[in-house]
Amino acid sequence: MKIRLGLLAVTMTMVATTTNAAELSVVGSWSGLPLHKLYEKPFWEEKMPAASDGKITASLTTHDQMGIKGGDVFRMLGEGVFDVGMTVADYAVSDTPALEGLDVPLIATDAASAKIMVEAARPLVDDIYKDVFNAKVLGVAPYPPQVVFCNAEIASLADLKGKKIRASGRLTGKLLEALGAEAVSVGFGEVPGALQKGVVDCAVTGAGSGYSAGWWEVSTHLMPIPLGGWDPVITAINMDKWNSLSAEEQGVIEAAVKSDLEAPAWDTAQDALATDVACLTGVGDCPGDKRGMTLVEVTDADVATAREILLSSVLPDWAERAGGDWGQRWNDTVGKATGVQIPLK
Repeated sequence: MKIRLGLLAVTMTMVATTTNAAELSVVGSWSGLPLHKLYEKPFWEEKMPAASDGKITASLTTHDQMGIKGGDVFRMLGEGVFDVGMTVADYAVSDTPALEGLDVPLIATDAASAKIMVEAARPLVDDIYKDVFNAKVLGVAPYPPQVVFCNAEIASLADLKGKKIRASGRLTGKLLEALGAEAVSVGFGEVPGALQKGVVDCAVTGAGSGYSAGWWEVSTHLMPIPLGGWDPVITAINMDKWNSLSAEEQGVIEAAVKSDLEAPAWDTAQDALATDVACLTGVGDCPGDKRGMTLVEVTDADVATAREILLSSVLPDWAERAGGDWGQRWNDTVGKATGVQIPLK
């Protein structure tokens, strides 16, 4: 009897220990890109457990390692297939056009202004994820600005006219079409083959992403104009899972994401762009292997032309597609913070 009671006590202690620890199943963004390797992976495997004194741990994989599409991540998150999902917000815009308003091209030309834009949009994003994806947003981190890789000779923004271009998001696609290009939908991992085979002439992504994925092998010209915005990556947790956590656990997770995941990614975003461009073109300081892409200098006239099209055509079109009061809500938040107002009907 004493032995049985002793075993029962040990078992109950083990159950209590297990119950007091929260292990989260986490699906991160692209496994081969710097955001995951430098920030997501260290955060979930080392910093989150440390911040919680080992009470919150994670089982981490990525959507590409799972073999699922980026556009399915937040749908599956809402259904409770895993606890935390992390991927590019633009991958989810087919579920809700309102989400396009988070990542607007050409408004933010540096990391500091991009952070202001994203923070102003957070109340809108929080509502979208709660209502559409049954999820709580924990944080938003940037990829560096989404620039233009071309396997064709270009010298200015005007040279994009008539070319087939892979856009990084829906607003970017609308902007490219307004510039006279043909926006083509191609998955990130399929871009090198598409550039090599002539399926597309150009493609938009972050300079660091293109460098890491070897786009320089199938591209000749690089135009570092932020036509694709900053491609924010959302970190969100299933709302049912979130509500099952204690207030203390919730507080620890939110604070850790802000200080140990969001902040470092934003702090290095600006310098990362300069370094990535230097590595791709061989012009400037590069800590790794230099490549030989032709750098196409962006003129003030190029930026002014694209921005005028954005304000007069692309954003009004988005406000109409988003419907409801999303255009006005954007004006009152992001627009107010950035000095941009969408002309609404």
